[in-house]
Amino acid sequence: MGKFRTEIRLSREMTLLDATMIGVGAMIGAGIFVLTGIAAGVAGPALLVAFVLNGAIALLTAMSYAELGSCYHDAGGGYLWVKEGLPKWNGFLSGWMSWFAHAVACSLYALGFGAYFNHVLLETGFTLPQWGFFSSQKLLAVLAALVFAYINFRGASETGKIGNFITITKIVILGIFVTFGIHLMFGRGNWQASFEPFMPEGWLGIVKAMGLTFIAFQGFEVISQSSEEIRNPKKNIPRAIFLSLLIVLPIYLLVAVAALGSADTGSETSWAYLARLKETALVDVARNFFYGGGVMLLVGGLISTMSALNATVYSSSRVAFAMGRDRNFPSFFSRVHENNYTPHWAILVSLAVIVLMCLSLPIEDVASAADIMFMLLFIQVNLAMIRLRRKRPDLDRGFVVPLFPWLTIAGIILLLVLAAFMYDYSVTAWIVSIAWIASGLVVYRVYASSREIEYAHKVAALERIERQEYRILVCISNPQTVPALSSLAKAVARSHRGEIIFLHVIEVSEGASLAAGEKMTEEAEELFAIVESCTGESEVPCRSLVKVSHRISTGILETAREEQCNFIVIARQKNPGTVDRIFSSLIDTVLQKAPSEVAVLHGHFDPGHVKRIMIPYAENVHTNLATEIAPALKETFQADLQVAFVLNPDDPRDVSDQRLEKVRGQVRETLPGARIKAVCARDILAGVVEASRGADMLLMGGRSGDFMELLLTPSLTQEITEQAHCPVVWVKEYEEREPLWRMMIRSQHPSRRQ
Repeated sequence: MGKFRTEIRLSREMTLLDATMIGVGAMIGAGIFVLTGIAAGVAGPALLVAFVLNGAIALLTAMSYAELGSCYHDAGGGYLWVKEGLPKWNGFLSGWMSWFAHAVACSLYALGFGAYFNHVLLETGFTLPQWGFFSSQKLLAVLAALVFAYINFRGASETGKIGNFITITKIVILGIFVTFGIHLMFGRGNWQASFEPFMPEGWLGIVKAMGLTFIAFQGFEVISQSSEEIRNPKKNIPRAIFLSLLIVLPIYLLVAVAALGSADTGSETSWAYLARLKETALVDVARNFFYGGGVMLLVGGLISTMSALNATVYSSSRVAFAMGRDRNFPSFFSRVHENNYTPHWAILVSLAVIVLMCLSLPIEDVASAADIMFMLLFIQVNLAMIRLRRKRPDLDRGFVVPLFPWLTIAGIILLLVLAAFMYDYSVTAWIVSIAWIASGLVVYRVYASSREIEYAHKVAALERIERQEYRILVCISNPQTVPALSSLAKAVARSHRGEIIFLHVIEVSEGASLAAGEKMTEEAEELFAIVESCTGESEVPCRSLVKVSHRISTGILETAREEQCNFIVIARQKNPGTVDRIFSSLIDTVLQKAPSEVAVLHGHFDPGHVKRIMIPYAENVHTNLATEIAPALKETFQADLQVAFVLNPDDPRDVSDQRLEKVRGQVRETLPGARIKAVCARDILAGVVEASRGADMLLMGGRSGDFMELLLTPSLTQEITEQAHCPVVWVKEYEEREPLWRMMIRSQHPSRRQ
């Protein structure tokens, strides 16, 4: 209670040059090193046309990114735009596809790294054995993915000037390749023969090559993802997007000309030679330039694939992390490692997808799947731009797409055509893409859509708390617990000038008419009579409500939403048997979805006899919410607050003293006047249970747990509740906030950042 949200903004330190280099670095990456040879085999010398047309199609979508990026200056890019501009399922699907697209792109870069590094090993005379179906290239790719996933887990990333340096290094290496390649091409005479026939596979080959290499043009979207850090984003984001495309397209064309024109092919055509060498084609071409030319390209390819690997592992895991934070994915996706402050579960699951793609598909199919996903993503962004132009004409746009909406529609159609033609090149890639999209729609339908609605309710409840609009729902069913529940609700309501709604849910059997419940009001009248005697002349506004429902949990949740309650008070048996545990755990599972914070009373107490309130202070059992409502309970019951802190007797004396002093400082700040009771125990459970002796109430943060957890493997908070020597009040917050024990740890290690 009484909480507020802290808005976190990133410092705008990136100049136009920095933003442009981000886009250039993302585009001049592994794609041009790995895919040039493969694409040349598909289109022949007409690869030049494929690059030009790809640049034109990318420009049409880049205009949408430039317009939206110039008026939306928060980090997130296309995922956030689609979420706002299109129906809700599109927002989920764009995130689902973005996660997969970046994971598959990472698989492509990992396979490219495997090919280049395997080439290095072969040059040194070292040969890796093949492990069954898996080639040495695939094994090296998996190893690279594992390494960079671990780097991301540890928190290392490529940023700032280091990223600019790597980008410039790649440009310099390609510049040397182009210079020597074109010089050698013109020195041979009759260089035109290397480009004849120009379109050996016709327009079909050009379109296939366009689809295969489109991933090399998608890097401009990274600029929009960094918009929160760019100076003057209204002007610099559009400029950086267009400048990055203007820089990379000539480089791609020159690399293709140098590769086709200077290749020492013997009797083969230049494109057949490049196609045979696949992802390492540029290395073999560069060997003819000068001594060490092949090594130079190997270095460039390794740098490119490594930087791309690092960036795409980061991007893929952060999309999964963001969707977990938005409640579209299970909440463990949004968990952050305690020491490294990185989304370790999101990284691990993304790594599983990356490794699966590396091992199961050839590099051509991996590249095709990534291309298809990015094309479909760009289509969604273009549609979102059209919708937002009409839906939000008030936005301050630094760039406006000309000839609206015709250029954008043309971009959508061309992307669809390009994606469709990829079916002829890689049926497998389309099967994988369709399967992923279909599974995404299923996940949204059965899981994410309801979670998204629940999260929206919870955000709305938090906003009401910020506006000091408190409404407390007290669920009553047992006459014995009504006085205790009433006193808890009044304590919170008094401190926040809130209103109390006393709710009794009448449950009717499935299939029976709800109207039958209207006749079952005698129990409710008795309960409300007790409520009236407990509230008396209370200055807190109170009212009563009866809800008839087929399920008690449904009645509680519906009332909480209808009445816009942001705090629920409810009771459950302190030591339930198996049957009671099943029943109550089902209620708790639903209460996790409530658009509010929850106080759960275990047992019951006499409000006139609460003189000592104990708050456990230890990892896994303490939350901010407990300390926030403790002063209100202290005032209502005229009770003493005592904080129990468990010390391990095996710890050195100086370590224990240091920890205890830290706790004293935290308690003085959050609970002034509270006394600290240090308990020596090797087990937190035993220590807290021992501290509960002599207390009249144990107030602790925790979560109710789900059905299987409570039924089979009780949590620490559950075990404390069942073994404590006094009634226990759980307080469960719906917004994850940093607990005080973690703040204490970080204060001991100032260098750690979340």
